[in-house]
Amino acid sequence: MQFTSWAFLLFLAVLLPVYYLVPKRMQWIVLLLFDALFVCAAGTLGAVFMLVTIGTVYGAARWIDALFFRQRSRIAAMKQTHTKEERKRERLRFEAKRRRVLIGCLVVNVGILFALKYGAAIGRLSATLFHTRAFGSELMLTMGISFYTFSTVGYLIDVYRETIPAEKNPFRLALFVSFFPLLVQGPICRFLDLKNDLFTPHAFSDERFLKGSLRIAWGYWKKLIVADRLLVAVKALCARPDVYRGGVVLLEMLLYAACLYADFTGGIDITIGIGEWLGIGIPENFRRPYFSKGIAEYWRRWHITLGEWFRTYVYYPLSVSKPMRALSTKLRRLGTGVSRRVPVYLATMLVWALTGAWHGSNPTFLVWGLLNGAVILLSEECKPLYARFHRRFPRLTKSAFYRGFTVIRTVLLLSSLRLLDCYSTVGDAFSAFGSMFTTWNWNLVLFGGIQSLGLKWTDYLVAGAGVLLMFAVSMLQRKGPVRERILRRGPVIGVCAILLLVGTVLVFGRYGFGFDAGQFIYNRF
Repeated sequence: MQFTSWAFLLFLAVLLPVYYLVPKRMQWIVLLLFDALFVCAAGTLGAVFMLVTIGTVYGAARWIDALFFRQRSRIAAMKQTHTKEERKRERLRFEAKRRRVLIGCLVVNVGILFALKYGAAIGRLSATLFHTRAFGSELMLTMGISFYTFSTVGYLIDVYRETIPAEKNPFRLALFVSFFPLLVQGPICRFLDLKNDLFTPHAFSDERFLKGSLRIAWGYWKKLIVADRLLVAVKALCARPDVYRGGVVLLEMLLYAACLYADFTGGIDITIGIGEWLGIGIPENFRRPYFSKGIAEYWRRWHITLGEWFRTYVYYPLSVSKPMRALSTKLRRLGTGVSRRVPVYLATMLVWALTGAWHGSNPTFLVWGLLNGAVILLSEECKPLYARFHRRFPRLTKSAFYRGFTVIRTVLLLSSLRLLDCYSTVGDAFSAFGSMFTTWNWNLVLFGGIQSLGLKWTDYLVAGAGVLLMFAVSMLQRKGPVRERILRRGPVIGVCAILLLVGTVLVFGRYGFGFDAGQFIYNRF
């Protein structure tokens, strides 16, 4: 059930009144039932995988919690009769049990994700290398599994770390795992972020409904007017890497940058708006990323929850792990700089390799992740040079011109790396990038050739106007959320803004009979 389908709009139209008409103590149960309907509509197999995740994670978390309780009771009983060393050994014994439970549950759930995402690719690779019949899963990646697997892994690790207690009610945990707005493309939420709002009774609020409606309308506007329109041209360009070369590749980079932003942020706007309708706060996933002055800053602003997840559950634990500390100790003879950098840089590259692998099984994603990590580390190494340049030319580096240059530089760099997302092979991506500097065909871009990509000039004008409006809104966001400033002028102005967005979607949006609205790009990850 896509966000852009009429079935989904009907789903919301039924959910909202039912949610607020039932007794408030039953609201979370109603939400769970609608979540189940949403998941089952996407496929029975996906529902089965989700039930496996809910059951194993619930059982493992409760088991870990019970081991903590038994450990505390056992250590308290030993306090008067056993030595400190004996009590320490007992703690280590319980810790080992908890670790085994944690690892066992992670193997099951990450294994399901791995099998669905990479099983077929591994089978094809094995067949190629060993000249055997291909094996491996040909199952489609079930909806939301990348997102809810990461959320449940985070929950289980938080229980293991005693950050939160294990949820005693399996149906409440099921609501967290299956919360339908998060299944399409995130964000990746922690149990701590949602548990209060998910299970707290909510009264209907006109102000909250209006606020959520404006956010949802803006999301559909970006998706149906800009993203789905530009995606037609992007797909045409990506499908013929042998034909579309040179300056057309630069056009492709820019079109895809705008398309991906409108698509991903549009979906997140819809998700957050639905959450506001239901009284459930969902964390922001973007902070004006295309205004970043460097790639590290960009990744702190884009897909924020994924970055936070990797920092919390992979990067920091890995950086301070025993193997990394041992490696750092061994490298001290080469200097403190080396011993300090190598473990951090190894952890960084591993995180980026995993980030690339999370996006897909194609080698292009892995190369994309590693290149992002390499650029970030290179930028880190160049910081002394940047600082020297800023001291040498203070007036230049503080000027609006220089700030604009750093923003454009960052957008072009990231768009270049995203060519790996556009092509099916690493070779095609690098070849297309290189052709921008060897093939001079700007006449194809400037004088009508782009009309062969499936869009008319009117489509380019509408999409261009949409991109300019998104840019203007992002500029205005520097002084605070535009939506709140609109609603502060009164509910009538808010309703007019919603009607204007909906009206332009009805007139200019790509939807309706005969048109297959594109699924959100990040849903395939």
